Amino acid sequence: MPPAEGSVRRLVEAALADTDPDGPVRWQVISMLRERGDLETFIEARRLCAADDVDERLLGVDIMGMLGSFVDRTLPVLRYLAADEQDAMVLYSVLIAFGHLGDPRALPSVIDLAAHEDARVRYGAAYALQHVLGAPPDRAGLEALRRLSADGDTDVADWAALGLTLTTGGDPESG
Repeated sequence: MPPAEGSVRRLVEAALADTDPDGPVRWQVISMLRERGDLETFIEARRLCAADDVDERLLGVDIMGMLGSFVDRTLPVLRYLAADEQDAMVLYSVLIAFGHLGDPRALPSVIDLAAHEDARVRYGAAYALQHVLGAPPDRAGLEALRRLSADGDTDVADWAALGLTLTTGGDPESG
């Protein structure tokens, strides 16, 4: 039996009521929407990504990052946000979404954001890079990961170093 009409919107409203971006209700809703994985969910996530409200954009991005079956429709939205968004938390979530989707077409956006002034955004880039480098790993992407492994923020540097090790099989100079 299909879910009731408007149930996606009700779920989104419940997620938005949880004001903590890492809140349990919010992520339970995102998990439920990932399980649905239907066109209605994608359309609602896309609508949220275009909202004026940062919390709505953040939720939309987090939902999109879980909709792997819509990757061809999701990537253009996320790439647009990567180029145009000003909020560091939304950019961080865009990068995490790129990492979850693992599509090499996101690589140019991730490389661009790897040089962002905000450490949270660079951390997101360090996470995403290892998942979007492609096979064989893209040289420009590996170089961005190498630069991040020397970042002044230790969390960024540590995550990038781990990604570099996992990507190059322990030889950070390979690739």
